[in-house]
Formats: sequence, structure tokens, C-alpha cells
Amino acid sequence: METMCAPWRMEYLMCEKPEGCVFCKSSLRCEDYVVFEGKTCFVMLNRYPYVNGHLMIIPVRHLGDIAELTSGEREEIFGLVDVSVKVLKEAMNPQGFNIGMNLGKAAGAGIAEHVHVHVIPRWEGDTNFMSVVGNVRVIPQDLATTAAALIPLFEKYCREV
Repeated sequence: METMCAPWRMEYLMCEKPEGCVFCKSSLRCEDYVVFEGKTCFVMLNRYPYVNGHLMIIPVRHLGDIAELTSGEREEIFGLVDVSVKVLKEAMNPQGFNIGMNLGKAAGAGIAEHVHVHVIPRWEGDTNFMSVVGNVRVIPQDLATTAAALIPLFEKYCREV
């Protein structure tokens, strides 16, 4: 039997969970994974990704209803979706993308109280027997290395906008 290690999970499992929203800047536990900060939104790596490079675009303002987004927040979110696709194409050469929002617990939102958009790079065969049989995801690169590769690309593409 092969053993897989995910040592970063133990810190999360054992630590005292802060009160409040994990996406709000005041309680953000994963600041090391923020790859770009805009005027009203920021982009960060998902700490528990489906695949390597799984990004989330999150408004700075805490809101749980998409209808509460201002026109400026909407514009920046979807501009950052476009930039995220460009960045991931250059950094990881994916063959496709899943882009979407899970609005509400019933729709699968893990953090329903703070609106966010997922940008997930995809490759043919990235879902394999490990996910199906072993109920395990294999992420081939640690998040800090992924963040270090993406940050300069966000700077490059956001300068061009």
C-alpha cells in the first residue's frame, strides 16, 4: 500500500478555529496563499484544492448574497476571472477550466456566508482512480510553490489591464 502525506492538514485539524469568516481579512488564516489583491477583491489559492492551481476570487467586503455585490465588485471579479485564466494557462498549461460559484449550502458552498468564484484548471485524466476508489486527491505541487509561480504572472497581467 502506498502512503500519501499531507502534513499541512494537521495544523488545521489541531488548531483552534478563529471566530468569523475565514475569507475576511480580519480572520484570514491563509494569507500566504493570496496571489493578488485588487481594489475590491483578492485572489487566493484554495487551501484544499480539487486540483493544483485551484483559485478563488473573493470580494474583500463580507457578503453572502450575489445580489449585494456592487457594480465595481462585479466588474473586478469577472476581470480577475479573465486574468486568472491567462495566468493559469501560462503557468500550468491546462486543457480546460471549471469556473463557477456555489451559492448556498444546498448548492455545495463550503463557505456560504462569503460569496466567491472558483477558477479550477483541468487536464484530461486529472480525475483518476485515486479519487474514486481511495477517496483521495493527489495534488502534485505544494501551495507555497504554486503561489510563488502565480504571483509574478498576476502582477504581469494586471499591469496590462
